[in-house]
Amino acid sequence: MRPRSLALLAGVLLTGALAAAPASAADGTGDKGFTITDPRIAESSGLAASHLHPGIYWTHNDSGDGPYIYAVDSATGKTVARITLSGVGTPRDVEAISIGPDNQIYVGDIGDNLDGSWPYVWIYRLPEPKKLVDQTVRATQYVVKYSNGARNAESLIVHPRTGRVYIIDKKEDGGHLYEGPATLSSSGTNIFKPVAAVDLWATDAAFSPDGKQLAVRGYFGGIYYDWNGGAIKREGRLDVPLQKQGESVSYSADGTRLMYGSEGADSPVQAEDVPGGSGKASPSGGGSSAAASKDDSGSVGGGAKVGAVVVGVALLALFGLRRLRRPTARRH
Repeated sequence: MRPRSLALLAGVLLTGALAAAPASAADGTGDKGFTITDPRIAESSGLAASHLHPGIYWTHNDSGDGPYIYAVDSATGKTVARITLSGVGTPRDVEAISIGPDNQIYVGDIGDNLDGSWPYVWIYRLPEPKKLVDQTVRATQYVVKYSNGARNAESLIVHPRTGRVYIIDKKEDGGHLYEGPATLSSSGTNIFKPVAAVDLWATDAAFSPDGKQLAVRGYFGGIYYDWNGGAIKREGRLDVPLQKQGESVSYSADGTRLMYGSEGADSPVQAEDVPGGSGKASPSGGGSSAAASKDDSGSVGGGAKVGAVVVGVALLALFGLRRLRRPTARRH
């Protein structure tokens, strides 16, 4: 996505705090965190742990790149393969990536910064390459519409057991989980329907490898849900590290870590223990979607412990400007 003015304001206010923050026990290599070093990846907007190649994470740029996904080695932060998707049109606003059953990669061209300007969006599906070399892979393109009208979204998830595809729309006061058809059609339009509320301004989401847990992140916090067959139940807050523009999340392949990514050159991917591990999440809070979104924005993980005063100033500035801002058209 293009930089969001409010998120970037908070990022600027907190830059000094991030620089002064003590290193997390999760810092290091592999599933302990890494930095994406490829200069071609300046707007990493999605993240997915490879099913076939241990230690590899798939990512992609936001709008303005092309039909590409990148395989990044978490041990070094270097790109080991760039995959070009054939059989699809020109991507508009790629925001998410997920891997489903049978090692199928799903890429979500689902962004809509004007929140309803596109009558439809797209999903691309391709097999995960068995060899990590630069290559072209033919993909299948699916047309997607929402049952209640066009909207912006940045979170696409594929259930690891059923293969069903879901999208979470991006709403400042909380959005909804949208369920796609049991099987996507490449010849017709796929209608996604809202099935549950999500209490967060969602920028990405991920299923645990066993499909029992759903993690949803925003710019300043996150929530994890018991999947419960799709009737999601909120369980608690995620220990999301404070990042300049938090855009992505993925479970590690073994399901023990949540990997959080951010946009920008040399962007860090930071690791936190999954809820229930050594870094347990906070208890779930109550309240409306709007209140929950604001509460969770203050949830800061062990990767970026900062002073309460600095965080308070940044968040007050953020939410104060939200009340003063006027709607303006944004670029795609």
